[in-house]
Amino acid sequence: MRRKLAVTALVLGLLALALGRQPATRAADHADGPATTADPTADITDVFAWMSPDARQMYLAMGIGRNVGSNFRFSDNVQYVFHTNSKAAFSTTGGTSYDIICEFDVSGQMRCWAGNDYFVGGDPNGIRSQDGRFQAYAGLRNDSFFFNLTGFKDTAKIVGTVAPSLSFDAAGCPKVDASTSAFLVNQLKTQDGAPAKDDFLHFNLGMIVVAVDKALVTRGGPIVGVWGSTHRKS
Repeated sequence: MRRKLAVTALVLGLLALALGRQPATRAADHADGPATTADPTADITDVFAWMSPDARQMYLAMGIGRNVGSNFRFSDNVQYVFHTNSKAAFSTTGGTSYDIICEFDVSGQMRCWAGNDYFVGGDPNGIRSQDGRFQAYAGLRNDSFFFNLTGFKDTAKIVGTVAPSLSFDAAGCPKVDASTSAFLVNQLKTQDGAPAKDDFLHFNLGMIVVAVDKALVTRGGPIVGVWGSTHRKS
């Protein structure tokens, strides 16, 4: 059900954009404009967050670049930041922030800090804080985001042809009957009628992965929000 809802939301978003409307959206980011693409060392594709099976650690992963080459290196002029905010309940305000910042020097050595923890190292298998509550790794990895780009493009073409005939509700969502919705959802799930394939399967990214003690990121409560950013150092 969750996957179907996500696909349906994508269809509705395509329809709205085809008519020049801009609803609130949530998306992965794998194809930026020329300015960002020109410097893949600062270009975030995805940020993932999940808990360990025993719920004692939170894992954070940030993908950098898009289909980068084997010579990719993280920039010594960029800060890579995981932002976390914890709360006692779902809310749009307040909370306790805990940011994790990682940098690289010209040799590629990684250094990170979070709260009072600071550590540095050149181990290709990752680095660990002295108390063991924080670990970080950086390296070249396969893009973990599954995306049927071919099906998406085919659906976008169809949407473009029908968009002028649609009407929208007060929230900006296009009114689509059940048969049209089912057709578009199926189109997103296939490639020319065949099962969908991951068009990003062989894309490589620079990946920063962090494992942090859950207690450090839940000081404000058990509800944790996560987002990532990159910043050029002045």
